[in-house]
Amino acid sequence: MNFDLSEEQRLLQETLRGFFANECPPTHLRALFEGEGHDPSLWKGMVELGLGGLHLPDRFGGAGLGLVDAALAAEVLGHAGAPGPFLGHALAGLAIELAGSDEQRERWLPRLATGQTLATVALGEPGGLWQPEEWTLAAGERLTGTKTNVPNAAIADLLVVGLAGGRLGLVLRGAQGMVVAPIEGVDRVRRIDTVVFQGTPCELLPGGEAASGRVRDAGLVLLAADAWGAASRLVEMAVEYAKTREQFGVTIGHFQALKHQLANLSLEIEPARALVWYAAYALDHLPDEAPRSAALAKAHLGERAMQVARDVVECHGGIGFTWECDVQIWFKRCMFDRAFLGAPAGLRERAARLAGW
Repeated sequence: MNFDLSEEQRLLQETLRGFFANECPPTHLRALFEGEGHDPSLWKGMVELGLGGLHLPDRFGGAGLGLVDAALAAEVLGHAGAPGPFLGHALAGLAIELAGSDEQRERWLPRLATGQTLATVALGEPGGLWQPEEWTLAAGERLTGTKTNVPNAAIADLLVVGLAGGRLGLVLRGAQGMVVAPIEGVDRVRRIDTVVFQGTPCELLPGGEAASGRVRDAGLVLLAADAWGAASRLVEMAVEYAKTREQFGVTIGHFQALKHQLANLSLEIEPARALVWYAAYALDHLPDEAPRSAALAKAHLGERAMQVARDVVECHGGIGFTWECDVQIWFKRCMFDRAFLGAPAGLRERAARLAGW
């Protein structure tokens, strides 16, 4: 049995790494972080590489790959600190693929795969309600209520909205009675918004109740993969800094205490990669294990990535806390990944319930 990546999967990651190294170096990323946070031309390039429909069937113009491949792409995005609406767009496409009617799939999936339509998901509700069984927004032809922490709602053409009873519905950009208000989030290249519906027209996805849990689980895995990528980038930054920063006439990498700390950082994050890969594999092949595996992967990677981020700030000394140091960009990415779709404590509690504990 092969537990490693295939040549095609390695090529996917190498291609994405090369793209972000050329098109979104740290200088450009910082400009986006300090500015609008979204680069349409960069997103267009990401779509041309297949990220608009990586996991969508090829008959709709997608790449026809699995959730493992989407997670591998998310690792690279986290490592690059990549801006853009990948997370919401990917989950919206999955929701329509799983829950939509034939007509809805034919209408929307080709447009999502080519980037002609930008989609996102509106799942969270005030009070930290993320799970399908917690949603309270009443399902119907018109919606009245609030969704919060919606990724890129201000620029999305289509919203997949989580509704009471675990159902899902579609709302078009600029629909009557829909108001979008920005939230000042920590990750400034993955913007979030509050969306208020006031009698807003909604088109239900007929299979939403059966599919919403899987969409949630896919989101947990993609966030865990992104957190792994961000944490691995932070470790690399700490190692590079230790090689160049001098104190008492030598680089600080010569100090035994820092060597131990850097080694511990790698040990914190590298073994956790297998947890993400298994959770992604389970989503495609082991449906009974998928919900618990996804919850555990997101809980563990959310915590481990944040601890790595804190330790890397310490490795950088006084500058690690400053806006001018790029560490803060990936630190805040880890904060986003930890919080979005639920904090570790709640996810572990859910995993325990699923295990019958």
